[in-house]
Amino acid sequence: MNEPKYYRDCKYFRGDIPCSPHKTEGVHCENCNYYAPKKDIILIIKLGAVGDVIRTTPLLHKIWKEHPDSLIWWLTLTPDVLPKSIDKVFPFNLESILTLRATDFKVLINLDKDLQACALAKQISAKEKFGFILEDGKPAPVDKKAEWKFLTGLFDDVSQANTKSYLQEMFEICGWEFKGEEYILDSNDSIKWNIPKADKKVIGLNTGCGGRWVSRLWAEENWIELIEHLQKAGYFPMLLGGEQENVKNKRLSEKTGVYYPGHFSFDEFISLMNQCDAIVSAVTMAMHIAIGLKKPLVLMNNIFNRNEFELYGRGEIVEPEKPCTCFFSPKCKNPDYFCMDHLNARSIFEAVLRAV
Repeated sequence: MNEPKYYRDCKYFRGDIPCSPHKTEGVHCENCNYYAPKKDIILIIKLGAVGDVIRTTPLLHKIWKEHPDSLIWWLTLTPDVLPKSIDKVFPFNLESILTLRATDFKVLINLDKDLQACALAKQISAKEKFGFILEDGKPAPVDKKAEWKFLTGLFDDVSQANTKSYLQEMFEICGWEFKGEEYILDSNDSIKWNIPKADKKVIGLNTGCGGRWVSRLWAEENWIELIEHLQKAGYFPMLLGGEQENVKNKRLSEKTGVYYPGHFSFDEFISLMNQCDAIVSAVTMAMHIAIGLKKPLVLMNNIFNRNEFELYGRGEIVEPEKPCTCFFSPKCKNPDYFCMDHLNARSIFEAVLRAV
C-alpha cells in the first residue's frame, strides 16, 4: 500500500483522529470531494453570560464574508449555545487554553473585559488583535476602536449618554459597520410539544431575570393582571423560566389557570420558546433567545440604557412611568420607590397587541 497523503489545510483535518468524511465514506485526502482548504484561523473570545454570547453571534456574518478562507474558533463558558456553523468551540478550561496558546491565529477578537479573557488575549499569538487585553494587570483596549466601549464600562454617566447599540459597538471594535446582521441561534426542530393552545396565539411570559439582578423583577400581581388581560383578549399565555422561576410559575399557574409546561434543559427551552408567537421578558437570557428566534419581543427595561438593545424592528421596549435611579445596579437603591412597581400591566398588554 502506498503511503497516503494528507492535507493539513482542510477544514475537516483533525490530526489526532480520522476526519468525518473518512469515517462516514472511507475517502482519503487525494480523492476526497469534501476537501475544503482553509488558510488560517480566527479566534473569538467571548466567555460571558449566555445572553452576551448569543448577541455576539452577528459578528459571524461579517467574518464569513471578510475571511472566507479562515476557520472560526470560539472560546466560551457556554459552548452549547453557539451555532454548529462555527468550526470549533472551546470550553473555558485548561485543555483549551493549552491548545490556544500553542496556535498562531490570523485574527483574535476578545470582547470580554474579564481578567482571564484579557490575560489570554495578551498571551495568544495573532497577526491582528481587536477588543481588550491585559496591561499592567488590568483590562485595557487594544486600540482606539475599543476605547469607547472601554469607557462606557468605566463611567455610568458615559454609559447613560451612549447612543450606540451593543452590536454597533462590537462591530466598530472590529473595524466594521453594523448593518442589521441577525443573531445566529440553532433550534432543535425534532423536539415535539403538545401545547393545548387550540388556534390561539401563544404569548410566552418569561417571569424571571436571574438571581442577581433583582432590581429588574416585576411583581407577581403584575404578571397576574397581564395574564388576565391576555386570556380575556383570546390569547394563550404560557409561562417560561428556569429552575429559579419554577416555584413562582407554579404559583402563578395555580392562581390564574395559565399554562406552565415546567422548566427544561437549555436546548429544550429554546425549542419551547420557538413555539411562541411573541415573548414578554425583562433583560435576560430569554430576551436574547427571542431575538435569535426572530420572535416579536416586548422588553421590560429599567436599569439599562435602552439604546443598548437591537430588536430588529420586532417589538418594543417598555419602561416604568417613574424613572429608574439605579442605573446598572443589581438591587434597587432608591429609598422612595421601586420603579418596576410603576410599570403597569396594561402598558405591557398594549405592547403585546402591537407586536402580534
